Amino acid sequence: MYKRILVPLDGSDTASRGFEEAVALARELKSQLVLLHAVDGFPVLAELSSASTYQTVQDGLRQFGEDLLSKARRAAADHGITADIRLVEANTGRAADVIVAQARDLGCDLIVMGTHGRRGFSHLLMGSDADAVARASDVPVLLVRHPEARRR
Repeated sequence: MYKRILVPLDGSDTASRGFEEAVALARELKSQLVLLHAVDGFPVLAELSSASTYQTVQDGLRQFGEDLLSKARRAAADHGITADIRLVEANTGRAADVIVAQARDLGCDLIVMGTHGRRGFSHLLMGSDADAVARASDVPVLLVRHPEARRR
């Protein structure tokens, strides 16, 4: 049914919950995971900082992403799941745009991601990458709420 499942990761508890669900689903369906982390180019930071400071920050963000993806790949392997990793430089656009484009470009047939479950005014103010992915994706999207989101 689903052979390649894209899982966006940003280091948050919410993204970790989506990862846990994706691992369980991949184990059941014998699917492969594609773990994705987007490094934001922070264009505003580039305008306000020196080139060396900007590069130092970018290098740190890239290293964080590489570490996050490696750890997640090992965790998937511990469950017998094969996982590819993708670290993407996202210098323009929203995270949702990067996620949808990567799912398409990498031939994924499902996206599994965590969501905060925001509603009302906070959703209006903060927006929702998960909601934007669900609206823009050509493939099915499974949104997984973090347990604490249900209490709100």
